[in-house]
Amino acid sequence: MSDKLFKTGILSDTVIAELFNAKIINASEKLKNDQIQPASLDLRLGRKAWRVRSSFLPGSKNKVKNKISRLSMHEIDLSKGAVLEKGCVYIAEIMEKLDLPKNISASANPKSSTGRLDIFTRLIADNATEFEFVKSGYKGPLYIEISPRTFSVLVHEGSRLNQIRFRSGNYLLNDEEIKELHKNISLIFGYDGSLDIKDGIPLSIDLSGMTEGLIGYRARKHTDLIDIQNIKYYKKEAFWEKVTTNDLTSDGLVLNPDEFYILASKEFVVIPETHAAEMRAYDTRVGEFRAHYAGFFDPGFGLVEGKVSNTRAVLEVRSHDVPFLIEQGQTVCRLIYERMSSLPKKVYGGKGSKSNYQSQGLKLSKHFE
Repeated sequence: MSDKLFKTGILSDTVIAELFNAKIINASEKLKNDQIQPASLDLRLGRKAWRVRSSFLPGSKNKVKNKISRLSMHEIDLSKGAVLEKGCVYIAEIMEKLDLPKNISASANPKSSTGRLDIFTRLIADNATEFEFVKSGYKGPLYIEISPRTFSVLVHEGSRLNQIRFRSGNYLLNDEEIKELHKNISLIFGYDGSLDIKDGIPLSIDLSGMTEGLIGYRARKHTDLIDIQNIKYYKKEAFWEKVTTNDLTSDGLVLNPDEFYILASKEFVVIPETHAAEMRAYDTRVGEFRAHYAGFFDPGFGLVEGKVSNTRAVLEVRSHDVPFLIEQGQTVCRLIYERMSSLPKKVYGGKGSKSNYQSQGLKLSKHFE
């Protein structure tokens, strides 16, 4: 495929389909119809995985399989399903392989459902010096690091834990461009006072307990495992404790160290079809905690048939090392926007799309009733 066919920005669903047709993306099994999202591609686990002693990066002169051969404790066959234990680190093959042209790069993130189960994942490519990024012109296999943090999970060959975006150039909007876009479209609403756009759009956590005093959920520590294939299957009470306004101090909510919370933004988020967005996962400037493992927001998020709906950002939050107090209205993360290279054929939540989290309030992963 000629480089001239790509416009700058994030590649849309129609262009991702073209990448498959041109063998720029190829896989050992046929592409599934629902793998392609408006601005990303769901990646599938391959047949092999390995329990490894530690996380690693291959480095600029090494292939992932060479590091696996030195760090692997045992090999796992995913063709019949396998349990990945919490607290352990695994590396798995990705079914898809890449043969990128020189003007196309890629980045990855956990899928929303993966983040909401507290499964820590990172994409790894051969010769990589950083996680989650595939340099332009890359040709080779992909791997995923998987580390369940709270729940042990049953995964299968073909399970989808992460997603990848392709881009030509880097068209992240700067603050002035975000302000102009917000002026024209209203990217966020429901906030108090003025909007401080600085390194992206700020989001805070809703502590008002507007739904019967419910603020969020805290994961239970000792539970059954979760089969990734079971949708709307598990009773949430067996895996989650409610966090309510009764848990608040006079100042706000204290996050316990290394406990996992599902919380929702106070603000409502809108992603126009001309753009996609990503949430910065961890920023020490706002506190020693991580908010939001799964950072991709597709075009159309927060819109239903082109009209704005009340859709919150759901945040996966974990405090690091020390208890941390979150107050109402306090910034916990920031949303950054990037231009699409072309309009997607299907937008998130649009007709014919399967969108589990459109018009969401405080919502757990799709695996729970």
